[in-house]
Amino acid sequence: MEAYEEPQMQAEEEEPPSFATPIEKLQEFGIAAADIKKLKDNGVHSVEALAHSNKRDLNNMKGLSEAKVDKMQKESFKLVHMGFTTATSIMEQRKDNIRISTGCKEFDTVLEGGIETGSITEVYGEFRCGKTQLCHTLCVKCQMAVDQGGGEGKAMYIDTEGTFRPERLVQIAEEYGLCGDDVLNNVAYARAHNTQHQSELLMQAAGMMTDARFSLMIVDSVTALYRTEYNGRGELSARQIHLGRFLRSLQRLADEFGIAVLVTNQVVAANLDAGAFSMGPKTQPIGGNIMAHASTTRLALRKGKQENRVVKVVCSPSLPEREATFAIGTKGIVDSKE
Repeated sequence: MEAYEEPQMQAEEEEPPSFATPIEKLQEFGIAAADIKKLKDNGVHSVEALAHSNKRDLNNMKGLSEAKVDKMQKESFKLVHMGFTTATSIMEQRKDNIRISTGCKEFDTVLEGGIETGSITEVYGEFRCGKTQLCHTLCVKCQMAVDQGGGEGKAMYIDTEGTFRPERLVQIAEEYGLCGDDVLNNVAYARAHNTQHQSELLMQAAGMMTDARFSLMIVDSVTALYRTEYNGRGELSARQIHLGRFLRSLQRLADEFGIAVLVTNQVVAANLDAGAFSMGPKTQPIGGNIMAHASTTRLALRKGKQENRVVKVVCSPSLPEREATFAIGTKGIVDSKE
């Protein structure tokens, strides 16, 4: 795989600090540089990632003995809080979370500001209902200032379906008065070719996020490769386990680096046995309970009247179930048309 060349931010100003502590910090506590390199080779790029990792997974890393793992984790626990705290403290921490605007006022209203950082937002729906257009719009919006609905960071885009279009980013950027070349340079893109590759890209992502400020991670779509690689009920269990681990890795990135994670999901026909007499939804998202439990917020998109689309908050720990109407224009996601 070709080495990724670090893109340059459009401004020379100091970047906002990363949420995560670089794993090199452990050298101050007597951890050898060679052991730190082994951790990074296995995707552990921050002290938080080390502290949160399962000891069994760390022991399986080549070149690290059980004694070394115990020592490294012991030192990481000194830097990362792993116990109980008060709800007041959590409330203060959540005040640091920002929301990235979708570009549509009504859409942002039902989300109470936009796509939340530090969590996974799942967007599912049929083809041509706006999922990929939302992804492209957010890639531009996340680079803008916080007071303009942005996240003041770069975007990372994992494409599993081949629908990413840089020229669309340029079009949206110019509509917002931004330089298209600067916007493109601040989007790190990778095409995932299989589920194993899709997971390995997250290991690279962790290293890149340690070195630069990212505010958004997109996976479009999260289940496409799983549908083609795992077939039938005989492979369902293996598929769900692998998908669950991938989603857990995404949540870790959201936790450690304070980024917003947006994943798109495909749908299948629902209630086939009931046929035309079914009163429930006509489609349902792929991934079952594993996908449902991993997503902090679930949004269902569907086609509306004329050229409009409708988004519905299906599940969220803090948002009520409600709908909004939006449209797609040269500016990406925009207010609905009358």
